[in-house]
Formats: sequence, C-alpha cells, structure tokens
Amino acid sequence: MVIPEMDTHHLVLPGDLNHYGSLFGGRLLSWVDEAAWIAASIEFPHCQLVTIALDKVEFRHGVRDGSILKINCRQSRKGKTSVTYQVVVTDEKNSPTNPIFTTHITFVSVNDQGEKRPI
Repeated sequence: MVIPEMDTHHLVLPGDLNHYGSLFGGRLLSWVDEAAWIAASIEFPHCQLVTIALDKVEFRHGVRDGSILKINCRQSRKGKTSVTYQVVVTDEKNSPTNPIFTTHITFVSVNDQGEKRPI
C-alpha cells in the first residue's frame, strides 16, 4: 500500500510544557517519531520497523499551550532495508505556513533477532 503522505494532529496541553511555558522538544520528537512510524507501518505492514536516524533537529520557534500541531509525513526515499520520511510540523492555529520543525527520519526493517531484512 502506498500512501503519498499522512497527517497527524496533536493538541499541546499543559503537561507537554517545560517550566518556561513552551513545548518540551523531546515531546515533539516523540510525536514526530510516532507519526512517521505509523505512516511507514501503514505503507509497509509486513515489516517490523525501528527508528535508526533523524537527520537534523532544529526548532525554529516555541510552541505554547493550546497549539494544534500538524505533523505531515511523506516518504522521501526507499532502500533495500530502510525507508526515510520527510516530516514537517506546523502550528495550525497560529502559524500554518511557518514550520516549527522539519526533519528526515529513517526506519530500518528488522527480523525478530533485530537483524536487518529487506522491506
């Protein structure tokens, strides 16, 4: 099954914020990893996929309580044992055209012993 892209949304709640009132960077990274993994798992349902890499982590601006984040995932590369997705995160309420975060995340297909296997 090929999906050209997939969108996921998250509502930023008080428990997601640091002591300065901004979204924890690690929380956003977790959401990005999960969203891209879901996209990959739908596209390659027969594979056990694990995260192997994110290319660049740079937050362009802070995110506040009540923000609605859109996480867009689109396959950008497929190899023999791995697949990479471009991920773009935007704030749908406050700045839908100015991404908060972009990255490429790569997953590798593994068998039950954790060894690489073809996708």
